[in-house]
Amino acid sequence: MEILKTTDLIKTYGKGDNEVHALRGVNLEVQKGEFVAIVGTSGSGKSTLLHMLGGLDRPTSGKVFIDGKDIFSLKDDPLTILRRRKIGFVFQAYNLVPVLNVMENIMLPLELDGAKPDKEFINNIIEVLDLKDKLHKLPTQMSGGQQQRVAIARALAGRPAVILADEPTGNLDSVTSQDVMNLFRITANKFNQTIVMITHNEEIAQTADRIIRIEDGRIVNR
Repeated sequence: MEILKTTDLIKTYGKGDNEVHALRGVNLEVQKGEFVAIVGTSGSGKSTLLHMLGGLDRPTSGKVFIDGKDIFSLKDDPLTILRRRKIGFVFQAYNLVPVLNVMENIMLPLELDGAKPDKEFINNIIEVLDLKDKLHKLPTQMSGGQQQRVAIARALAGRPAVILADEPTGNLDSVTSQDVMNLFRITANKFNQTIVMITHNEEIAQTADRIIRIEDGRIVNR
């Protein structure tokens, strides 16, 4: 079942001599439960693509479908709601709220949406990610790897259609990076969670089911 799709996605910045073609007609399909790595060097367009997939920026032309919905047919407020309900984000910098403890950070997206949490599911996430004894800790009391586990748990909590991970191991050492990638693999398998990750690291990308390469704003292989 197709959960994510782009059609002729184009993103251009600037005008005239300053025009930059960040994406040049990207067509992409991701199936439910698939773990996909998008690999490219700096300036290849991978971060721009992730921003389009997540509805964080609007394309110059083309479409993005999540769970069958053309997300850019929506105005800003409905798009924000869709993003909160259908997309989980995991960033390189973790983006945890420093004054909230682990449990509060995990629950934050659900509370912002006024959604009733599935306590059994969230407890299962906490167990799988080995966070049970850290629920009352603040982010500043945790290592980078532990903080990224919390970010993954937060992204999973609302059962999103897709998790978008932006260089999720960029701030971690090699051993911790591999631990985090193993958690993504477990997450994809155990919860049938669709994950799209961008990375410049070839070794990290090998954890995924499929590797997509992007160069100069174009997908060069699937």
